Amino acid sequence: MLDLLVAGGGPAGLATAIHAARAGLEVAVIEQRSGPIDKACGEGLMPHAVRELDLLGAQPAGVKFRGVSYIDRSHCVTALFASAPGLGVRRSTLHAALQDEAAAAGVSLLHDKVGAISQDGESVTTNGIRARYLAAADGLHSPIRAGLGLQRPPTRTRRWGIKRHVACPPWSDYVEVYWAEHAEAYVTPVADDCVGIALLTSEQGRFDQHLKAFPALYERISGLAHQQDRAAGPLRQRVRARVAGRVLLVGDAAGYVDALTGEGLGLAFAAAGLLVDSVLADRPADYEQRWRATTCRYRVMTAAMLHASTSPLRSLIVPAASGLPRVFTAMVNLLAN
Repeated sequence: MLDLLVAGGGPAGLATAIHAARAGLEVAVIEQRSGPIDKACGEGLMPHAVRELDLLGAQPAGVKFRGVSYIDRSHCVTALFASAPGLGVRRSTLHAALQDEAAAAGVSLLHDKVGAISQDGESVTTNGIRARYLAAADGLHSPIRAGLGLQRPPTRTRRWGIKRHVACPPWSDYVEVYWAEHAEAYVTPVADDCVGIALLTSEQGRFDQHLKAFPALYERISGLAHQQDRAAGPLRQRVRARVAGRVLLVGDAAGYVDALTGEGLGLAFAAAGLLVDSVLADRPADYEQRWRATTCRYRVMTAAMLHASTSPLRSLIVPAASGLPRVFTAMVNLLAN
C-alpha cells in the first residue's frame, strides 16, 4: 500500500509528490496527460512563490522581474519588491522542471485517468491502487471535489482568463497590469524572446476582441507572431472543506478566488508542504486549519480587490494607486512576500 497517491500531475500535484518522496513516503502520481503540460496562467511567480520553488529544488529558465506596474489610459504606478525579484516562466517550462525533480525524488508517474474513488478508515482506493491518503490535485474544476460533495454553489461574479505568448523581447522588467472597463491584461516577461499576456475579464470572448480595450498594448504587439491561445474559467471556485476522510484537496482543487493578485502557484506550493506534514503526522484534519491560516491574507485581499474591480469603484483603482504610491507598494509587498 502506498503512503500517498496524488491525483493530478500539474504543478500542485508534482510539488506534493516531491515533498512526500523527500520526506520518505512512498508516493505515486496519476496523470492522464503527457508533459510538459501547458494551460492558461499569468506565469509570474511572486517572490514567495520563488522561495517555495527553491525548496522543491526546481530551477526553470525564466526572466526575473522587479515588481508590478498598474497602468490605465491616464496613470501608471509601479511597486518595487522589497525582498527579492519575482520570476516570469512559461507554464510548460515550469512543469518540465517539476517533472524532472519528481523523477529524481523517485516519484512514480502513472499515465491514466483517475477513476472512481472509495475509502475506508485506513485507506483510499482508485484505479486498483490503494494508499493511506489521496491528494486531489485535479485542477480548477476538480471532478474529485465535486464527487465528494465539497463544491459550493457558484457566485454571480464570473471571470475568465485567456493567455497568449507573443514573440518579442520583454520591454519591461516589471509585470505590467493594464486596466480597462471590463478586463485586465497582465504582461509578464517569460523568456528573452517572449512575453506572456494573460487577460482576465468578466465578459466571454476571444483574445483579440478583449485586447482592443487596451489600445497601447494592442498597438505594441499588433502583427507579432504568437502561439495558440489558452483559456480557463470561470475562475471563482468555492469549496466547503479541503478534507473528506482520507482525501485532501490541494492547488486549484482546494478553492480559488481570482487570478487578479497572481498568488495561485505560490499558495499551491506552500499547501503541498502542509498536506504532506499532515500525512506524516497521520492527522488529516490539521490540514484544513493550516490551509486556512496560510491562505487567509491572500483570500481576504484578493476578495477585496475582486469586489472593487467588479463594482463602480473599478475606474478609481489605478488613479487611487497612483495617488498613494506608498500604500500601493505596501499592498503589493504584503501579497508578494
